[in-house]
Amino acid sequence: MPPPPNSSILITGCSSGIGQCLAFGLQRSGFNVIATCRKEEDCTHYRGNGIFSIPLDLDSSRSIDNAVQTTLEHTDGKLYGLVNNGAYGQPGAVEDLDRKTLREQFETNVFGTQELTNRLIPVMKPQQSGRIVQISSVLGFICLPYRGAYNASKYALEALSDTLRLELANSGIHVSLIEPGPIESAFRANSHEKFLANIDSGRSDHRERYQALLERLRSDQPVRFTLPAQSVLKVVKHALNSPNPKVRYRVTTPTRVFSVLKRLLPDRVLDRILSRIH
Repeated sequence: MPPPPNSSILITGCSSGIGQCLAFGLQRSGFNVIATCRKEEDCTHYRGNGIFSIPLDLDSSRSIDNAVQTTLEHTDGKLYGLVNNGAYGQPGAVEDLDRKTLREQFETNVFGTQELTNRLIPVMKPQQSGRIVQISSVLGFICLPYRGAYNASKYALEALSDTLRLELANSGIHVSLIEPGPIESAFRANSHEKFLANIDSGRSDHRERYQALLERLRSDQPVRFTLPAQSVLKVVKHALNSPNPKVRYRVTTPTRVFSVLKRLLPDRVLDRILSRIH
């Protein structure tokens, strides 16, 4: 069955990029969107455009509690869908990641996301319907060098989502994973900021490779096969509207190609291909 008219959808990470595209696109499609952002000024922007918006910091249980309470007050205690888009990428060689930096990556991309999800599942269960849409990544099933923290967080998100799907079978709640490759967004700019804040490149054995990494992060030129955020909006709409949503939606050519290569190639051969990607 399609969602009821004006069904409520909470979206995380709406400050820019994919989240912003989803918020405006789903609102235009007839959903009652609750757009969440870390910064109050970004929430103000949405309110000025007629979209209900509240602050949410996935690193804070108190912020999650406040967001859930405010959302349910706004929706009369009902929620059809949750789109978990809030995340960032921490670049750096695995050996250069201290415990604090790795923990911060997981706090946002995994722990906060799952805490929010767990708070909203009991709202969906009595309805016997609901959609949980997880914005994962091609790096949720293959690994690229110097992206270890992000790789690990997306692998964890995929494992939790697969398990949740099994546990929610016959509940009426569908769990779908969206696995984009390169998408137009502020992802690289945010990753550049995190690299400078947390990686001591000057003392690293990887400092020469870091120069190429930093050039890529600073560049405003899109990498090959980059698609606009609307390509993610298209599959999210399907995940929310279809009576039989897919378990996984693979977006962009690299995602589809690597899903095939991972199945067909021996690990060492795939390693040689992945090690050449910067």
